[in-house]
Amino acid sequence: MTIGQDYLDRDDVEVEVLDALVDRREDGMTVFELRTHVGVDIDEIEAALSRLDEDGLITVEKEAERTVILPDERVIPDPDEDGGHDQSLIDEIRDRLPF
Repeated sequence: MTIGQDYLDRDDVEVEVLDALVDRREDGMTVFELRTHVGVDIDEIEAALSRLDEDGLITVEKEAERTVILPDERVIPDPDEDGGHDQSLIDEIRDRLPF
């Protein structure tokens, strides 16, 4: 699942971070888990997280021994907007390729 259309015009790293978080919206992700899903260095991820936090698009929760990051509900797309269908794998690959 990708983020809602209203958030696709953000910085590329921010969009990748939000996409990864939306995919794991129930459990959230640690910074290190995000690093495995977003193809940039940790400093860029932290900068993107800082901007997303400032804009209220993520929530940070401390659990027992780890800190997880969750997407804000408004970032998660409404399944009724696209007819209830997730984007196909081919469409997702096409969107990520630098054409």
